[in-house]
Amino acid sequence: MKRLLAIAEILVIVVIAIAPLFAVFPYRINIFLSWEGAYRMSTGQLPYKDFGIPLGYMYWVIPAAFFKIFGPQLITLVKAQAFINLLSGFAFLSIAKSLKIQPGLRFLGVLLFSLSYTFLNYWPWYNHTVIVFELIGIAFLLKYITSSQSRKQMLWLIPAGMFLFFSFFTKQDGGALGFLICLALLGYSALTEKKWLPVFVFAGAAVVTALAMILPFTGHNFGYWFNHGQPPHTSRVSAKDFVQEFMNGSMWLKFYLFIIALLLMVTIKNWKEYWRNKSEMIFTLLTLGILAEAAIFQVTSYVPADNNIFYHSFAFIFIFTVLARFLPIDWNQRKYIIVGALGVMMWWSHMVWKYFERFVFKGGGTPVASTVYNGIEYPNVVNRNTYILSLDTTDVPLSQWRVPNLKTFEKILVPGPTVDGIERLMANPVIKKQDLKVLNMSELTTLAAEIPYSLETGDYYPLWFHQGVGMFDKQTDMFVDRINKKHYDLVLYEYIPYANNFYPFRVREALLKGYKQIDVFPAVRKPSSNSWIEVYVKE
Repeated sequence: MKRLLAIAEILVIVVIAIAPLFAVFPYRINIFLSWEGAYRMSTGQLPYKDFGIPLGYMYWVIPAAFFKIFGPQLITLVKAQAFINLLSGFAFLSIAKSLKIQPGLRFLGVLLFSLSYTFLNYWPWYNHTVIVFELIGIAFLLKYITSSQSRKQMLWLIPAGMFLFFSFFTKQDGGALGFLICLALLGYSALTEKKWLPVFVFAGAAVVTALAMILPFTGHNFGYWFNHGQPPHTSRVSAKDFVQEFMNGSMWLKFYLFIIALLLMVTIKNWKEYWRNKSEMIFTLLTLGILAEAAIFQVTSYVPADNNIFYHSFAFIFIFTVLARFLPIDWNQRKYIIVGALGVMMWWSHMVWKYFERFVFKGGGTPVASTVYNGIEYPNVVNRNTYILSLDTTDVPLSQWRVPNLKTFEKILVPGPTVDGIERLMANPVIKKQDLKVLNMSELTTLAAEIPYSLETGDYYPLWFHQGVGMFDKQTDMFVDRINKKHYDLVLYEYIPYANNFYPFRVREALLKGYKQIDVFPAVRKPSSNSWIEVYVKE
C-alpha cells in the first residue's frame, strides 16, 4: 500500500502540473509583465542595468531559461509554470515526508495542495514563485532539522539559505516571512539541541547568495529600484490593513486557528514536555508560521486575490494528524484514503468543475421566451440565472475570442476586436520604418518579438509602467519629455480608466496634445469593454 501511495503522489503532482500544457488559454491580465522581463533577460539584458524593477529578478530566471529553449511565445510561460508547479509539488511532498506524516494522509495533503494551489496557477506570477522558492528552502531546512544533525547533514542548510534568498529576491514580503519561519524553526532546534552553528550556516548561505546576486548591480541604481520602503517607493505594511482584512475576511484562516487551538488544548498536558517533543514542536511552529504568513501575505501581495491559499494543505495535514490520535482512524487503510480523496475532491470541485460543466450541460436547458424592452432582452422566467442581467453589451464573450496569427500568441485566445486591431497595426506601413522607435505602454508587449524595433534600455528605464509601483515621477517626466520632443515614431497606450495610473494618465495627456491617434481597439483583457489600446503616430 505504501508503494502504491508513493506512486499515486508522484502521479498527482505530475498530472496536475502538466495538464495545462494541452489546453488553449484566454489571455491572462498582467502576464505581459512576465513575458517582457523574461524576454529581455533571454536576449542578454540585465536587470537594474538595462531595465529597472522594484523587486529582485529571480521571478524571471526560469521563464527566461524556457524562452531560450522553446522561444518567446506566451505559451512558453505556461511551460515554465508547469516546471515551477512540479518543483512546488515535490517540495511539499518532501516537507510532509520530513514531518513523518502517515502515507495515506500525506497523499491526501499532496492531492489537496495540487488541487487548491497548483491547479490554480498555470501562468507564472511572482506572488506564486516567491512561495515556491520558500517551500523548496523549507524542504531543505527540514532535511537537516529532522535528521541526526551531523556535520554532513548540515550541508542541507546551504541550499536552504540559498532558496530562501531566492524567495526574498523574487518578492520581498513573502521571502522575508519565509526567512522568519526558518529562523524560528532553527532557533527552536538550536535551543533544544544546544547547537548554534546551524543558524549561522543557514544565515551565512543566505548572505553569501545575496552578495553574489546584488553586488554586480550596485553601480546600476539598485538602491533606487529595489523596494525596501525608501522613497520614491511606499510601504505596504499597515497594521490597520492587516486587522481589517483578518476581521472582515480570512474565514478559513480563522477556522483553522480555532480548530488548532482546541486540538492543542486537548493535546498539551504539560508544556515542558511538549516543548521537548521536537517533532511535535517543529510541526506546530511550521503550521502556525505558514498561517501567520498567509494572513500577512494576503494584504501585502493582493494580486490575485487568492494567492495565499498555500496554507490549506499545511493546516489540513496538521489537524488530521492530531485528530487521528483521538479517533480510530488509520490513514494507511484503503477505506479512509478513498473517502478522504473523495472528500478533498468534492471540497475543491469548483477548481475543475468549470472546465467540465459545459460538457455535462451541453443543451443549455429548455429555451425560454423573452420580452424586449428599450433594446434589452429580458427572459420571461425569473430565477437565479436571470433575476439580474449584465447590461454591458459591449464586452466580448469568450466564444468570440480567437488566436491571433502571430507566433508569440500561439494557443492564446484574444478578444476578436483586439485581434482585428492587432492585424490593422501589423498592416500599417509605419512598422516598416528603419530604426523604428516605439513606446509600448500596453499589454501587447509581445509585439517586440513581432515588429522589428529595439526595446529601450537603461538603468533609468522601467520594466513596466504602473505609476507608484513599477515607475515613478522621474520616469513619467522622461516619457512626457520624449513625447513632447517627438522622439517616438509609434506609441501604443492602454487606457484603463478604472485602474489607478496603471499606465500614467499624464503620458496620455501629452500624446493627445502632440501625437495623432490613428486607431483604437479593445485591450487584451476581460472585460474588454472598459479598456482600450490607442495607437499614436507623429503628426
